[in-house]
Amino acid sequence: MNHVNDKENQNNDVEEMDTQEVETAETPNDAGEGDGGGENRQLNGEVQEQAATQDTDMEEDESRSEATFRYTVQGISKLKDSELSPPCIVRNLPWKIMVMPRTSTGPERNQRSLGFFLQCNAESESSSWSCFAIADLKIVSQKEGVESFTRKIQHLFFSKENDWGFSHFMSLNEVLDPEKGFIKDDSIILEVHVAADAPHGVSWDSKKHTGYVGLKNQGATCYMNSLLQTLYFTNQLRKAVYKMPTESDDSARSVALALQRVFHELQFSDKPVGTKKLTKSFGWETLDSFMQHDVQEFLRVLLDKLESKMKGTCVEGTVPKLFEGKMVSFIKCKNVDYGSTRIETFYDIQLNIKGKKNIDESFRDYITTEILDGDNKYDAGEHGLQDAEKGVIFSSFPPVLHLHLMRFQYDPITDCSVKFNDRFEFSDKISLDPYLQSAEATRADYTLHAVLVHSGDNHGGHYVVFINPKGDGKWCKFDDDVVSKCPKQEAIDNNFGGHDDDMNMTVKHCTNAYMLVYIRDSELKNVLQEVTEEDIPQELVDRLQDEKRVEQIRRKERNEAHLYMSVQVLLEDSFEGHQGNDLYDPDKVFYRTFRVKKQTSLSDLIDQLAESLKYPVDQIRPWPFNYRSNQTCRPTLIDLETDIYKFVIDVSENTNPWNIWVETVRPDSGLKTLPNFDKDLDVLLFFKLYDPKHKRIHYCGHHYMPVAAKVQELIPILNERAGFPPNTELILYEEIKPNLTEKIENYNEPLEKVLEELMDGDIIVFQKDEKDNIYDLPSCQAYFRDLYYRVEVTFCDKTIPNDPGFPMELSQQMTYDQMARAVGQRMGVDPYLLQFFKCQNYKDSPSHPLRCTYEGTVKDLLSNYKPKQPKKVYYQQLSIRINELENKKQFKCVWVGPKLKEEKDLILYPNKTGTVADLLEEARKQVELSENGSGKLRFLEVTCYKIAYGPHEDTSLESLSSSANKTYRIEEVPRDELNLADDEMLIAVGHFHKDIYNTFGIPFLLKIKHGEPFSKVKDRIQKKLGVQDKEFEKFKFAIVIMGQPQFIKDDSDYTINLGDLRPSVNQVGSATLRPWLGLEHVNKAPKRSRYNYLEKAIKIYN
Repeated sequence: MNHVNDKENQNNDVEEMDTQEVETAETPNDAGEGDGGGENRQLNGEVQEQAATQDTDMEEDESRSEATFRYTVQGISKLKDSELSPPCIVRNLPWKIMVMPRTSTGPERNQRSLGFFLQCNAESESSSWSCFAIADLKIVSQKEGVESFTRKIQHLFFSKENDWGFSHFMSLNEVLDPEKGFIKDDSIILEVHVAADAPHGVSWDSKKHTGYVGLKNQGATCYMNSLLQTLYFTNQLRKAVYKMPTESDDSARSVALALQRVFHELQFSDKPVGTKKLTKSFGWETLDSFMQHDVQEFLRVLLDKLESKMKGTCVEGTVPKLFEGKMVSFIKCKNVDYGSTRIETFYDIQLNIKGKKNIDESFRDYITTEILDGDNKYDAGEHGLQDAEKGVIFSSFPPVLHLHLMRFQYDPITDCSVKFNDRFEFSDKISLDPYLQSAEATRADYTLHAVLVHSGDNHGGHYVVFINPKGDGKWCKFDDDVVSKCPKQEAIDNNFGGHDDDMNMTVKHCTNAYMLVYIRDSELKNVLQEVTEEDIPQELVDRLQDEKRVEQIRRKERNEAHLYMSVQVLLEDSFEGHQGNDLYDPDKVFYRTFRVKKQTSLSDLIDQLAESLKYPVDQIRPWPFNYRSNQTCRPTLIDLETDIYKFVIDVSENTNPWNIWVETVRPDSGLKTLPNFDKDLDVLLFFKLYDPKHKRIHYCGHHYMPVAAKVQELIPILNERAGFPPNTELILYEEIKPNLTEKIENYNEPLEKVLEELMDGDIIVFQKDEKDNIYDLPSCQAYFRDLYYRVEVTFCDKTIPNDPGFPMELSQQMTYDQMARAVGQRMGVDPYLLQFFKCQNYKDSPSHPLRCTYEGTVKDLLSNYKPKQPKKVYYQQLSIRINELENKKQFKCVWVGPKLKEEKDLILYPNKTGTVADLLEEARKQVELSENGSGKLRFLEVTCYKIAYGPHEDTSLESLSSSANKTYRIEEVPRDELNLADDEMLIAVGHFHKDIYNTFGIPFLLKIKHGEPFSKVKDRIQKKLGVQDKEFEKFKFAIVIMGQPQFIKDDSDYTINLGDLRPSVNQVGSATLRPWLGLEHVNKAPKRSRYNYLEKAIKIYN
């Protein structure tokens, strides 16, 4: 049982569950029977008059959403064990009252109480079901004038918590006291009113109960499912989607076809519909389906995709016709006859809900004008800066109106998205005429069609949609794969939102509407027109039915897969061109695959192979491949005499797939049948020719040899196969396993003595016996040794994000120098101008650079990779030789030109023991100095967009530190700043907006003179920045001392006083305390967009 262990209460107050708030309802008695104050409810399925909040059309069957039922407990004073009531069926699940006596575990151990619980689906063996319910648990008064006693619960019932209620609903003393009015004839009446959502994980037939089906959730696609259902029930759009031409579309990549498929299944299927093909057509990987995206953004992207697909077809313009409205943005001067207007289109309207009570208040806020005055005056051209009004007004509303309630907004304080759960009211009917510029042909009266609801916070949660499919006020709830009928109150009132203090228990916390869909009354019949089978093109129906037939065949194959196995066949031509060990590369070879029943006999398989390969049965012989203990894979013999009628699964020893080589009669052999093979006297040998000049292996076929035959007898056969003269001297080797190839010394001995453990499938490698062999890999032993250590490595440029790189085959025994030379030759660059980096173990990115004196081999470089894992090494091209670089320090800084317009990143390589002066000399090699400039460079430190005077030129580079907010800058000293008089100085100048800590842009140094008017200083600043007069008029100026701005008034005759601007003795060297000149103005640089850490922009790629 799942309940709350109530603490003992001295004053016998009613205890509360510690998992949720519980109300104690003082329920008035009526006629002494205590039926909950005359509430009209279903009693054990007997329907009485429903309250006004109940929809009269809710079905009175086992799928009903709520019911009231009672249980009379006889002999309550003698109750010792728990009792269960007969079941009451709600949402097709059995609900029972559970009652039991309970003894307190608190200090008063003799305190006994009545335990009262609601149990759901307890006898089910399933562990995957769940059902959310709200219930009133009541002990009914049986005495006139005494009120019944009620407590409320809400709970998600599931297999491990299938009952919920109170261990101590009421003390037994009160229950048994006749004066309290709850007991009569030693019996009490318990009553439960339960209201339940449609259950998940059980056989809930949405089609039967509602006429509609749901959509399966792929992980976090409930937001998409809600929107797809909304678009599906926009019938005019659905009809247009069906008519989009998709006959020639790729079934896997076509978004239009995938949407047609989903809509068709929603209309005709009896079971929940999957969306994997739809998201796959979007080009989404699996991860995209497990990320919750912004619904408004997804809607816009999807409608744009549909609109472009409909162009040039009979349904062109459907999307704008349904969803496009128009608004007028205007600016109107107050004092002169001047202004501007611009007509804009919209597919949805974003309504601010913060501080707004309802839709009307949000629309009034939307069209409220903004006054442009003061520093924000409107530039009215020849009239100059003018006071003006700025705003928007609607010129037309669309037939289908999407309203996005701005519950998710960016919070600059926490730097993330937050959700507002404020109460916001909306109704099923609205009139938008007051927000139009002028009246339209028909009234802008709208009926609510869909309410999209979110439960949770900004980090995630669950989405459902309530839809009024026919616009007649009969609502259904679409919760992914479960669809159920629901009352209007659940669809509308329960989704206003609000906080705990203004919510009752029937509303879940953080559950509220975030998008509303309204349909214009004048267009209601048109938008919700019936979509019949005749509206769906026959070509589309045929294609979807064909897809289903193919899927059924594949599903049948999957279901019967355990009865079948794969036989993968190779013919001898598959061995041609193979350059490695054994006869073929299993990762590259092309198999002919046969799907056969495991109970097929070997004889039947051979017949099937003969028919497919078009050979008579006596011209083929199967040889299964077998993995030997020495890591090789070679053909082995099947004993056809004893195994011919055995099942394939037994002959293959349960190997699936089973790889076999099918030997066939060679067309040029002149043979009618394959020669006989004596398993006791013969052995199957394969031959390879090694060419040391070209470092190539050539396959030379197979041959049956008597085991007693001498090695010498192979020579003429091999010469013939290789096309050599009959007397050509050969060297023979046995290929035993990778990196083990042994030379055969004695040609006069029989094969069974010379070859190690002679077996079918052994391989003889031979080559000419050349006395003057001077090749790199003179023998096949050397060749296979080199092959054993060969590895494919992909080299990627670390300076290019996601660089696919280029592959190279290298020997694992190569040194750093050999590898660098090979890569340099491949790239056509000096190997000493390349720097290499190992790949990190835990992620696919470069680690620390390798020194050019690295003593390890390529094998050591790749030590953290698994055998079959792709190997990767990063590199970058250098401007100086690697051996020089390793004696230098990499230093990143910024170069700023004289016009202060742009910054250029510099990467310099001064000596590790160098000074700032050495760094400036390195910079001089990379930067372009002014034609008539001073030619002298200076080094500055910039912190938070403010200049802190840089270290002296003799400062060691080792002493300089960097941080996220600090950069170093190099610039050319202007000529007029080379020599400063005693009454002159340089002051740092920075940009800020409103707050002096909100700095931005490129700061600079400016020469000022004691006693000069500030107006001259302003002129020099404007000239240096190249700012237009009209924009510069908006600048404000402040001397910032000790973090406090002292603004200089425009009309003041302020003159420069160097004494105010020089740092005091204790301030020298303290960058933040030096006075600086601040320029206050708007930051016009484009702002970087902010995203939730789990979000990324939605894209439909196809």
